[in-house]
Amino acid sequence: MKELEKSVQELTKKLSDLRFKFSSGKLKNVKEINNSKKEIARILTIIKETKNV
Repeated sequence: MKELEKSVQELTKKLSDLRFKFSSGKLKNVKEINNSKKEIARILTIIKETKNV
């Protein structure tokens, strides 16, 4: 459980960095932003499902 929460924090930081690079025009692969958002959503879903059970 703690590993998942740690990975969410890391992905959130990565997403912030990607958004900064995108706004400054240095990001080449724009799909990385959507991929990071989806991965965060997947992990949060897993965390919520395990808490409900």
